[in-house]
Amino acid sequence: MLRIMSRNPEEPVFNRIEEVRTAMGLSRQELANKVGVHYQTVGYLEREEYSPSLVLALRISKTLNQEVSEIFSLTPLKKGK
Repeated sequence: MLRIMSRNPEEPVFNRIEEVRTAMGLSRQELANKVGVHYQTVGYLEREEYSPSLVLALRISKTLNQEVSEIFSLTPLKKGK
């Protein structure tokens, strides 16, 4: 029997992707194109329904010109930092 490993649901990753993205004037599609994912993935991330891989978190941070810790956290982030 094949077992699929899932993300740990007890430890969500909070983020400020939407806030930073919109401040930069980027659409979800534009950000997705720059980091190499489907635009729906950006939506899942922004709604905190999906936790990014480390590589994706680093790509997003670089594209948004922010430190990883300014965008992602294991504790809720204050919007409008």
